[in-house]
Amino acid sequence: MQCKDIGCAVTRMKDLIRQTLWASGAKGIVVGVSGGIDSAVAAAVAAKALGPEHVFAVHMPVSSSSLEDQADTAELCEKFGIEMIIVPLGDLVDAAFENPGMTDTPLLRGNFAARLRMATLYNIAASRCALVCGTSNKTEYMIGYTTKWGDSAADVQPLLHLWKKDVYAVAEELEIPASIIKKVPSAGFWPGQSDEHELGITYNELDAALISLEAHDFVPETPLEETVLALVRKSSHKRTQAECLL
Repeated sequence: MQCKDIGCAVTRMKDLIRQTLWASGAKGIVVGVSGGIDSAVAAAVAAKALGPEHVFAVHMPVSSSSLEDQADTAELCEKFGIEMIIVPLGDLVDAAFENPGMTDTPLLRGNFAARLRMATLYNIAASRCALVCGTSNKTEYMIGYTTKWGDSAADVQPLLHLWKKDVYAVAEELEIPASIIKKVPSAGFWPGQSDEHELGITYNELDAALISLEAHDFVPETPLEETVLALVRKSSHKRTQAECLL
């Protein structure tokens, strides 16, 4: 992404946030900030679009969360003047999985926590006459690397037009703290979890494959593109409204 394109991307994101807020009559934006790069960029752009006094960053740790993530979130909020709200969810998640009707695996527990985080964000947003800002990027959205009705649920998704590589470019432009930019991408579903290890593909490979597929009407030209296209197709239900008969 060229410098002028980075500036255009930031402007588009700020305009989207402002227009969505003004149209709704809401007074602010709530962002779930994990300590990762996507949520950091979303929170920083929202602060620049609306003024930091209208942005609320909510950090919601669970048992698999690290103190490093909380420290990075605090540094981000201090840098951009954003109020930080900490809502620990570990005990709620643990209590839910004590129910014999619940199946407990690291992935299912992580998805449950993601949906609980979104419910928490909407509670805080409602109490402050605010909207919930999503943090999904285009790369993860296209392959379905998201929790349906968890991090995919939001009132506005300002990063959704950005490939993962572009999120990093915008982060550099916004001077997001280096500790966040250099961090290994992780959904934090379990200790040591890494996005690329779980996917079996690097973000650079994903971006390249998706950009090529998009340019060639989603006709794969390499084995990697075939693999990525399969992910796109398998996750199509995450990008559409529920099917129904009317």
